[in-house]
Amino acid sequence: MSKENIPLTNNEDGADNFDIRDYLRLDLFPHFMCPGCGHGIAMRALLWAIHELGIDKNQLAVVSGIGCSGRISAYIDANTFHTTHGRPIAFATGLKLARPDLHVIVVTGDGDCLAIGGNHLIHACRRNLDITCVMLNNETYGMTGGQVSPTTSDDRFTTTTPTGNIEPAFDPCALAEGAGATFVGRELTLQCPSLKNLIREGISHPGFSFIEVLSDCTEIYGRKNDLGESAEMIMKQKSAYRSENYGLEPKEMFQPGTVSTGILHKGDRVEYGESLRSKGPAKT
Repeated sequence: MSKENIPLTNNEDGADNFDIRDYLRLDLFPHFMCPGCGHGIAMRALLWAIHELGIDKNQLAVVSGIGCSGRISAYIDANTFHTTHGRPIAFATGLKLARPDLHVIVVTGDGDCLAIGGNHLIHACRRNLDITCVMLNNETYGMTGGQVSPTTSDDRFTTTTPTGNIEPAFDPCALAEGAGATFVGRELTLQCPSLKNLIREGISHPGFSFIEVLSDCTEIYGRKNDLGESAEMIMKQKSAYRSENYGLEPKEMFQPGTVSTGILHKGDRVEYGESLRSKGPAKT
């Protein structure tokens, strides 16, 4: 597909001449995301942040796992890796240690990152290796049928919770902060410029950055829970999630009016790769 056949999705005023088409593999379009999927907005915000930072494509590596979020890396014109389920952080760790000169970004989903990949997330936070992890949270396994995920809200219907979810949801940001991540933030797809700014801050941070993006799955999760069309779902973010009550119990975090956004934690600790390289070559 030619560049001319892919329209600009938003007004470019104030975007510093950012044209998302310059950062896409146009031959892979049209994309496979559903109409109204929040992941497309998140990808735009990510590429906008990369543009503002002036990162050369040859110095950029984007690693993703399995799920709707996992496909995003395939569309980005850079060094990209579509890895196995739950393992993008593990692949990214090896890549960053081998090539510390690269900007390494992980794009993952709530199921990919917090379920099968939860152990990798915890230890990446603990190590504080200079990787940016962008976790797209739509509260479901959208690509594989709409099963319950670690962030599915109370009483929501999924294919594996036909009578409503009874498991408490993870607070991913509290988990990341508790595990040692030195940059933790959260933003909504409703707030694309703010999301771009948050991702830019995370990429610039010299340590492990964890950014949760509250996204919407309109076709699977939204329909099953009668949440309306895509426009209705994204506008509900405006009233449902703006609050200053960060620090609530995980079960309460995803109830209306109780989720904070922006930079939630920022610390200063020695970056893992720098510490490792300071040890010099291994003794034989």
